[in-house]
Parts: sequence; structure tokens; C-alpha cells
Amino acid sequence: MANETLFDESEQLLNICWDNVFKAVFTKESQESRKALSRLVSAIIGRDLEVLGITANEPAPESVHHRQIRFDINCKTTDGEQVNVEMCLNPDDFEPARLEYYGARLFGGQNIRGEGRTYSDLKPTHQIAILVNKTFFPDNDFFHSFEYHDPVRRVSLGGLTRIHTLELGKLDDVCRKPVDDMSYQELWAVFFRYLNDPNMRAKINQIAKREEGIKMAGTVLLGISRNEAERARLESEYKAEIDLQSKLGGAERKGRLEGRQEGWLEGRQERDKELLHLIAKGYTAEDIRKELEAKS
Repeated sequence: MANETLFDESEQLLNICWDNVFKAVFTKESQESRKALSRLVSAIIGRDLEVLGITANEPAPESVHHRQIRFDINCKTTDGEQVNVEMCLNPDDFEPARLEYYGARLFGGQNIRGEGRTYSDLKPTHQIAILVNKTFFPDNDFFHSFEYHDPVRRVSLGGLTRIHTLELGKLDDVCRKPVDDMSYQELWAVFFRYLNDPNMRAKINQIAKREEGIKMAGTVLLGISRNEAERARLESEYKAEIDLQSKLGGAERKGRLEGRQEGWLEGRQERDKELLHLIAKGYTAEDIRKELEAKS
């Protein structure tokens, strides 16, 4: 297996950065898919974890009708930790606030009611976002892990909530590193960002040979991409999402244009009324010009 090539340069792969494809790869009912998800979560969090089960908090990839819903993967590890993983192809400007909101909900959604239960029964929670086409933080690091802390005294609260982000737009330097020098976070980030670049396939194959989870995710993706029915369904879903975004964007643009036109017409009507009023008062053309200039 070590000498095999997983991804041929001519292989037409679905884009794993499409959120519906991402979810299809990592929530498929197979040992490879579950192992790949465990390895991905472990790499991002920084310690070995095994995913026990997936909570279906959104439509399953086999029955998606509402593409305005973001596809996330909500799962629980064998030791009870809650993890939510999202692939965000086109994140909005409010993404950091959104992550904080849902990170808090993930932590606060744990049930500790009942006799004998206390706050010490709360488990760590992890909100993970893989951000593709936009960056948010001013430094050059692609990976961040946030937690509550006192920024002045640099003292951590030592709490149980974490928000982890991977900004794939910051990988220009990382992708040039030798594969053996890459961290597991870097291996996964480069895999997601450059998998569909034919010029990077050789390096992606090296990465897949080094990281078993990536090899398994790649195997699942290959199976989906080569399945005509599944491929057509996922491409249709993505097309529906783009169509919806385009319609919403077009409606918003039309609304702004109509608003500007309406404002211009209202202003023109007011100026015409004022002009007629000055004429009725017997103002000369020169007087009217000076009057309007003084008010402009």
C-alpha cells in the first residue's frame, strides 16, 4: 500500500471544501469514514480522541432539501466530549461572533440536571471551523485555538470550551514545506486546500501516505466521486446553493439600486417644489441660482 498512488492527476474529484461533500465524506456509515473523522478531530484538538457517535442535528447528506442550512458534523467522543465540525466555504463577516455563539450553545447544551450531578460533570466542548475563502485574524498563522482568558494578565480561566479555526487562505508557506516537517494540523489543512489542484496531487499523495486518517478520507471521497448517482446528487445540491445565494445577492443589489433611485426622485421632487416656490415669489434666475447654491 505504501507504493500505491491514491489520487491520480487526472482524477475528477468532488470538492471536499463543499460543505455537503465534506459532510458526506465524514459521516458515511463506514469504518473508514468514522476513523477519518476521529483522526481529523484529534489533529485539530491536539490529542488522540475517538468519535463514538454522530448527532444528526441537521438533514443527513442523503436527504437534503434546504441548502441555506450549513452542514456541520456534531459528534461525541468516547470520553463524552462534545465536538462540532464545520466546513465553511464562504464564511460571512460575522463568522467569529457566530462561532462564539454556537460554541457557547454547545457547552450550555449539556444536561447536568438530576440528583448528585454538579458542574464538575460538564465535559469539554470543541467548536471547529475550517474557513476556506476568507481570513479573519491579522496574523499569518492559519490555526487558532481560542479559550476564555484575561488578556491583560495572560491568565487562562482553565475552562472547558474551545473554538478552533483553520484559515485555509494562509497556507502559501505551509504547502511548500516537506511533508515530513508538517504537523498533523498542517497535513489536514493542505489536504483540504489543495486536493483539487492537479499540480499538487503528488504532494497530496505523500500526505495521504503519512496520515492514515487522510488516506481513509481520500478513499471515501474517491468512492463518492466515482459513484455517478451520488456525484450527481451532491453537485445538484451545490448548484442549488449557488443559485440560492445568487438570487439573494441579486435581490439585495436590486433593493439597494431601487432605494437609491427612490431617494434621487424624492430629492428631485423637493428641488422642483422649491424652484417653483422661488419663481412664484418673483426671484430672478440669478437670485434663484445664488439661493440654491447657498443651500447646497
